[in-house]
Amino acid sequence: MTLVKTLLQTTVNAGRQMLSQPLSGLVEPKSTHGVLVPICSLGPQHRERMAQHLLALGSQDRYMRFGYMATDEQIQRYVDALDFGRDEIFGIFNRYLKLVALAHLAYSRDSQTGSCAEFGVSVQPQSRGRGYGARLFEHATMHARNAGVKMLFIHALSENIPMISIARKHGARVERDGSETEAYLLLPPADLDSQLTELVSEQFAQTNYAIKKQVNRFLDTLAEMQEIRQGVREARHQSAE
Repeated sequence: MTLVKTLLQTTVNAGRQMLSQPLSGLVEPKSTHGVLVPICSLGPQHRERMAQHLLALGSQDRYMRFGYMATDEQIQRYVDALDFGRDEIFGIFNRYLKLVALAHLAYSRDSQTGSCAEFGVSVQPQSRGRGYGARLFEHATMHARNAGVKMLFIHALSENIPMISIARKHGARVERDGSETEAYLLLPPADLDSQLTELVSEQFAQTNYAIKKQVNRFLDTLAEMQEIRQGVREARHQSAE
C-alpha cells in the first residue's frame, strides 16, 4: 500500500506543478534518483511520435541505437514494421507530450529461444544524464519477468558505454567481441510484487499522461483566447485612428 500511496501522491503533485507553472517551459529534473518516472506502454496510435523521436536523433545516436547509420527511410520502415501485438514499446513523455525516451522490448520469434527478449533504447540528447535509460531498462525487465521471459539480451556497440554500464549495473553477463558487445541478464520468475508493481506503475503513467494531455488542451484554448483578445484590441486601435 505504501507504493500505491506514493504513486498517487506523485501524480497529484505533478498535476499541481503543471497547473501552477504551465508556461515555464520544458523543465525536466536533472536526476531521477528517488523520483517516480511515468513510463507509458505505447501503441499504434503513437507511431508518429515514435518516428519523430527517432528521426530527431543525430547520425552518431542512430549508429549507437541501431548499430548502423540508419537513414530516415530505414527508421520510418522500422517504426512502420513494429508489431505491438508481439513486442512491447515503452516511452517517457515530457510535459508537452514530446517523447524524450523510447525503449523496445522485442520477444524472440524463434521457438527454441521463446523465453528470451532483446532490449533497445534511445534518449534524446537534451534529456540525457537523468537516468531515463536505466529506468526504462528496469521497467522492461519487470515487464519481461511478468511475461515469462527468462533471459534479457542486449546487443550493443562496444563504444556504447552507457548501455553496457546499465547492463553491468543490473547484474548482466557482458561479453565483448571486438566492436560489438552482448549482455545477458537472467531474470527471476514473476511474483506478486513484480505483478502489482507493474500494474500500479502503468496506472500511474496513464494518469500522468492524461493530466498532461488536459493541461495542454487548456493551454491551447488559452492561447486561442489570447489571440482573439489581441485581435480585438488591434481592431479597436485601428478604428480609433
